[in-house]
Amino acid sequence: MRKAIFATLTPRLRRLALNACWLIAGLWLVFAASIAATDFDKTQALAQQRYGARGAESVGAWRRLIEESRALTDGEKLTKVNTFFNRRSLFQSDMEVWGQEDYWATPLEFLGKGAGDCEDFAIAKYVTLQMLDIGNERLRLIYVRAKSGATASIAHMVLGFYPKPTDEPLILDNLISSVRPASQRPDLVPVFSFNSDGLWVGGATTSAADPTTRLSRWRDVLDRMRQEGL
Repeated sequence: MRKAIFATLTPRLRRLALNACWLIAGLWLVFAASIAATDFDKTQALAQQRYGARGAESVGAWRRLIEESRALTDGEKLTKVNTFFNRRSLFQSDMEVWGQEDYWATPLEFLGKGAGDCEDFAIAKYVTLQMLDIGNERLRLIYVRAKSGATASIAHMVLGFYPKPTDEPLILDNLISSVRPASQRPDLVPVFSFNSDGLWVGGATTSAADPTTRLSRWRDVLDRMRQEGL
């Protein structure tokens, strides 16, 4: 499947995708080690220091969510994690929250601010499900074009969960409250997705952003997560 997708790309996009695959593989080796060494005491103390009592309470609630969800089924974990972040955090643009056009927040920053954009929701859910022992091969961060009105569309990120590699994914999205199969989300057109196994391009002939540029932001998120005890 991946070879077939690569064969349809222009030479430039193929180079970008291959470079992105190497970058992803290295980043996720670091990420796996980071997850195994999570220090929630440090994370919660930083939340108190940076964001006060409200931030510390949000991180504490996140910690309890993880502790209370370990014995749940995968489907229950998806629903609980999706609901937790969608209810606790407001959707606001990076300019409103951070004064920047494009900033990817760590889960601590996202919970501390209590607001973020689609990437922040997707990353927080991804990290949380990894902590709940849902393997990376079953998850992908997916860039999509989300239909807005009759003809307009916006760049958007969601999280996809694949029960099996060839299965239709379930979509976790901050735009709606429920976890739904991709076939029930005709408003979303996939552009590219990624995990530690590689990068997939589909649903569009060109991307609104260079994948390697986007993935460099993921590297920055991982660096900040390590500093925060995650």
